[in-house]
Amino acid sequence: MMMKMLEAGGLPIMTDGERSADIDNPKGYFEYERVKDLENETDKSYFREGRGKAVKVISFLIKDLPDDNDYRVIFMRRDLEEVLTSQDKMIQRLGSSDTSVDAETMKEAYRNDIVRTRLLCRKRPNFELVEIHYHASIDDPADTARQVNGFLGGRLDEAAMRAAVDAALYRNRTSR
Repeated sequence: MMMKMLEAGGLPIMTDGERSADIDNPKGYFEYERVKDLENETDKSYFREGRGKAVKVISFLIKDLPDDNDYRVIFMRRDLEEVLTSQDKMIQRLGSSDTSVDAETMKEAYRNDIVRTRLLCRKRPNFELVEIHYHASIDDPADTARQVNGFLGGRLDEAAMRAAVDAALYRNRTSR
């Protein structure tokens, strides 16, 4: 959702189009496949191409971003139960039956990752972080657009960002 908002607002997106929209994410993935191997990459110079663009990076891999860039991290937060439910549904649709890790272990790993990401972004001088909560973005996309636009320098089209939010895609809700 955030990548769609950024694109609609006028921010260029670094994507390779490898992963197309599907039933799990009908608006697309906005990913750059090479980023998924960031932890093992030796040549990360391709990130220079991404300067001034939005690049989707899972929080676990933020630690592996090269130091020769400045980063504004929009840390999308979502209820961990919703994340696990969404992942389980996608795994089932893909025909996988991997149940090697129980839900409580996964939740603890996610909680640890959140703390690690926050600390890393505070510690590294070339990182700035804003946390955006998924459900709040659905409830009030105008506020999210305002926050993100301000964080990124105020040059984005907030009306277009707001319009990019599709509440119908919020399918794995927990009760709040």
